[in-house]
Amino acid sequence: MARKTKRANLTLTAEQQVKLNQLSQSRKDSMREVQRAKILIHYADEKPISQIQKLVNVSRPTIYKCIDKALAAGVDAGLKDFFHRPFDPIIDNAAKTWVVNLACTKPKDHGLAAELWTYSELAKYTRENAPQAGHQSLARAAKATVWRILSANEIQPHKIKYYLERRDPDFEQKMQEVLMVYQEVNLQNDQKIIANTSPSMITVSVDEKPGVQAIATVAPDLPPKAGRHKSIGRDYEYKRLGTVSILAALDLHTCKIIAQVHDRHRSREFIELLKELDSSYPKESTVRIVLDNHSAHISKETMKYLASRPGRFVYVHTPKHGSWLNLVEMAFSKMARTFLRHIRVSSKDELKERILKGIDEFNASPVVFRWKKVDLEIA
Repeated sequence: MARKTKRANLTLTAEQQVKLNQLSQSRKDSMREVQRAKILIHYADEKPISQIQKLVNVSRPTIYKCIDKALAAGVDAGLKDFFHRPFDPIIDNAAKTWVVNLACTKPKDHGLAAELWTYSELAKYTRENAPQAGHQSLARAAKATVWRILSANEIQPHKIKYYLERRDPDFEQKMQEVLMVYQEVNLQNDQKIIANTSPSMITVSVDEKPGVQAIATVAPDLPPKAGRHKSIGRDYEYKRLGTVSILAALDLHTCKIIAQVHDRHRSREFIELLKELDSSYPKESTVRIVLDNHSAHISKETMKYLASRPGRFVYVHTPKHGSWLNLVEMAFSKMARTFLRHIRVSSKDELKERILKGIDEFNASPVVFRWKKVDLEIA
């Protein structure tokens, strides 16, 4: 019969029991904590130390140490390791702060060529300049030392995280106007379903997709073969034939796309799209266009054409850096994910033809999109 320990019993609250049970079955927490949770559960059930040793498969000193810490300072103390330093740290807080401040600058600010620090270069600069700044403890700082200091402060000077600065002071107001237009379109679409009549105000979303590359292969593609090549084989080399621009107008009532493909996207090309819109809709309707502030949209040539068609077109501008508010971007995204993906052509003319063919395929089965934004109550 196993000898009973002379240590006091461990009493667990219901909350502690639940916590230890969850921890003992965890696959994410450290093995040490899982083992210690099992030790404390078995000890609270008054199982002998020898039996706990067999169940948990750890040494008796480990079991005693875990139990003693839990009895002395609580269950949480029994689960954790509490480290202590026999000596004061060599690198004090002032030296660590100096390293952190250095990492928050750029190498070019210190006469170096690089734009961003690497840990190796930062450690090298630290070793060379910290003693002059009064931090002799950093004279032999290694790359790992610098990394630990910065990691403790969650600083990564070798990485860039991009953001978009909001430069339009009226961003919120313009966004609200665009979203209210979408709400009105939704209401018009519902009325059209009921009354089956064309709206007097027709809304389209207009934008350009420039820089669509015409790329030709220099060797024929290899078809897939069962048991050998699972995918299409394509030579790494290719030939650039130039670029084209897609000018598109997305009808928000039918979600059909009116598009043109040009070599450039100037005012004259944009006016051609406006003329096609003018001829595509009833003369008594007003065409409301959601678009950005591209120079071609507000140029003298464009304004002259709009003046020749008074009351025919109405502009609703998206805010600066607010292209995500323009629904035609969804059409461009769909193009990029479907027929433009991995496309190879023999000429720019072929690229234009295939783009227009792909748009015709979209128009054969359009899906009307309803913008939803809960906090602005846009349904």
